[in-house]
Amino acid sequence: MSKEAEAIRVDKELDLSNAGRGVWLVKVPKYMANKWEKAPGNIEVGKLKISKQVGQKAQVSLTLSDAVINIDPAEEIPRDHRLDVSVVTKQTLGVFSHAVTTTRDDPVPECEKQYMEGRIVQKLECRPYADHCYMKMKLESIRKASQPARQVKSLEKIVHNYKPVSDHKHNIEDRERKKAEGKKSRDDKNAVLDMLFNAFEKHQYYNIKDLVKITRQPISYLKEILKEVCDYNMKNPHKNMWELKKEYRHYKEDDKKDDDGTKDTMSDSDSD
Repeated sequence: MSKEAEAIRVDKELDLSNAGRGVWLVKVPKYMANKWEKAPGNIEVGKLKISKQVGQKAQVSLTLSDAVINIDPAEEIPRDHRLDVSVVTKQTLGVFSHAVTTTRDDPVPECEKQYMEGRIVQKLECRPYADHCYMKMKLESIRKASQPARQVKSLEKIVHNYKPVSDHKHNIEDRERKKAEGKKSRDDKNAVLDMLFNAFEKHQYYNIKDLVKITRQPISYLKEILKEVCDYNMKNPHKNMWELKKEYRHYKEDDKKDDDGTKDTMSDSDSD
């Protein structure tokens, strides 16, 4: 193992020099934790007082300092608190710290160390006394919690804001266009017959989709006309295709049929 690898391995080892030290685990109210988070690191946050009488449990109290109370004067919090003590017996708890050393020029950690700061021997829960300040603070918190998230306000003048629209203009136009295309108007029957005869002069067989595109007529109306002048093939090689009835055909002799079928067809299947 190289020297660099050995140094990294040693730095990451857990320092147990303080493993025998006993520490307290204290649970504090949220309002106190918020004050402590806002406090600078060089001030006194409070004083802890432990009093013990013979044959009784130790009485522990905490008094917050003026510096903490005055961090936000508008937010009044209780100053005096009691700490309920319970001994940790059925589990082993510890406090650990983690330190990373870097340089100004190189943000990559040079060394990384972990420490065991002590073993938790007692749990304490910090509780305020039910004095006037505490009751006032609880009443204010209940009042804020009971306020609805949305409130109705009367407006004295017109408010010009961009209001959300239920549908955009381009979506409406697109739907109207598709609707107009979907509803094809019925043309005069003779005009439709002219379009059909002109189409069958170019090809002998058509499927219904192609005829709808050519005539732009509703499919039900178009089929009524086709049944009058056309035959529908049910067998191969032109299954599902339409062709003119014999009395309407006037193909040239060389365009009628080859040996293997017709010469000029539209081969797509009909979705009848």
